[in-house]
Amino acid sequence: MKRQVFTLTIFFLILCISVSAQTGDTLKSEIENILATKRADVGVSILNLKTGEWTSIQGDMPYPMISVFKFHVALTVMHQVDEGKLSLDQQLFIKKQDLLPDTYSPFRDKHPEGNLNITLREAIGWMIKVSDNNLCDFLIRLVGGVKTIDRFINNSHFVIKNDEAGMHENWDAQFLNTTTPDFATDLLRLFYEGKLLSPSATHFLYTTMVATSVGENRIKGQLPRGTVVAHRIGSSFTNAEGLTGSINDIGIIELPDGNRLVLSVFVHNTTEHYKDGEAIIASIAKAVWDYYTK
Repeated sequence: MKRQVFTLTIFFLILCISVSAQTGDTLKSEIENILATKRADVGVSILNLKTGEWTSIQGDMPYPMISVFKFHVALTVMHQVDEGKLSLDQQLFIKKQDLLPDTYSPFRDKHPEGNLNITLREAIGWMIKVSDNNLCDFLIRLVGGVKTIDRFINNSHFVIKNDEAGMHENWDAQFLNTTTPDFATDLLRLFYEGKLLSPSATHFLYTTMVATSVGENRIKGQLPRGTVVAHRIGSSFTNAEGLTGSINDIGIIELPDGNRLVLSVFVHNTTEHYKDGEAIIASIAKAVWDYYTK
């Protein structure tokens, strides 16, 4: 992103904070009530794209992204597609040694021997729709490494140090990639408004995120059946003491009237059962839905 995008972000944040201070107290109180009894550090950011109303709870605090960063990887890949450096139809040769065994990889499970060609379009689908870690790291290498992603996003509220393999090295390594809920929300806004990618690239990535099949119990968990949500989740390890590092979901929710809400929720260091950690996100999303549809 260029300096112009950063300036737009700052201006928009100032404007929306002013609006939300006047109109978001009720929603904020509802979410604080949800969180009051939860054993977790939770950051929340909500933006109404139609009105600019912004509601934030610890929105300026850094939280581990975990696989949320696959959205940023996909943005960088699609930026290079826009530049003509890559093509969605180009063939990628996935070697067996690219398919690490000790990581979440539905692609590896389906093609354990590797050594086959897939298109870039398919690789992005595996990374976004089912959160494949091996193909995520393949795409990170394809664009030039994590430093390339960092240069493209170019914001102090986004820190990327590790790929998926690096995050699996030890407990602490998974927490080095961070962002703030407010920046995650505003990046989704910039993406949706077409300020980061071309119209065709924006459409492709948005529809791919809508087709996500993992994390169904998070933002979508308590929303009406059939609600369209373009989202990206992140899930960390749970250690022997029952501490889960992160359960995250960021996304764009389509309302019945055509308006859209951007919601980013980061659940950090929770001792809640995993399903209850996911339910924190689902309960917040339901409160947001009810607030804007009733």
